Amino acid sequence: MHVGFIPGEYVMLAVSDDGCGMNQETQSHLFEPFFTTKGVGEGTGLGLATVFGIVKQNNGAIDVYSEVGKGTIFKIYIPRHEGSAVTETTPDPLRIPRGHGETVLLVEDDLSILTMAKGMLERVGYTVLHTGDTNQALDLAKVYDGRIHLLMTDVVMPQMSGKDLAVQIRALNPGIKVLFMSGYTANVIAHRGILDEEVHFIQKPFSMKDLTVKVREALDGK
Repeated sequence: MHVGFIPGEYVMLAVSDDGCGMNQETQSHLFEPFFTTKGVGEGTGLGLATVFGIVKQNNGAIDVYSEVGKGTIFKIYIPRHEGSAVTETTPDPLRIPRGHGETVLLVEDDLSILTMAKGMLERVGYTVLHTGDTNQALDLAKVYDGRIHLLMTDVVMPQMSGKDLAVQIRALNPGIKVLFMSGYTANVIAHRGILDEEVHFIQKPFSMKDLTVKVREALDGK
């Protein structure tokens, strides 16, 4: 299956396995948001949709080949770039909105994103309670002695949705602000009925500046 392939010079990344493989019906839905072959509570259906979105944003393409009982290979093509390397500059601390000691309850089942976001928030002055489990997030909200100012949660989680989690957290902390995050765009999330359109939302992956701006906006009610 070829998705959006345009001839040219590319850098190719291949990922393969020798698992159960996929039939043509499954392959035809691979990159659809929320499509999953896993059981209820075992998958979000956003993984490959997110990969597809990132690749397309970089003018790339994905080639997929799979045989039932033999395995699957994904080949990701990103246009080759020639030129000098760009040195990433350190964000200007004066331009990054800082926290004022507020407590953020961070809920994300991807450990790498959880760790990264926690570090970013702590660097700019927030106290962070963090977990990859929605049930544990509820427990933290119940036992934490201080005030939790902001709930920052992924939209789609294994045990319950971020929206349902926010409802329960708000019942415990009526004044809490909420910032949702997802690997897919806000309009797709809203179109699927997962979130209302008028909510605070940040798309993954995000930079430190993007995160701190969105957190500040959510806390300040902008």
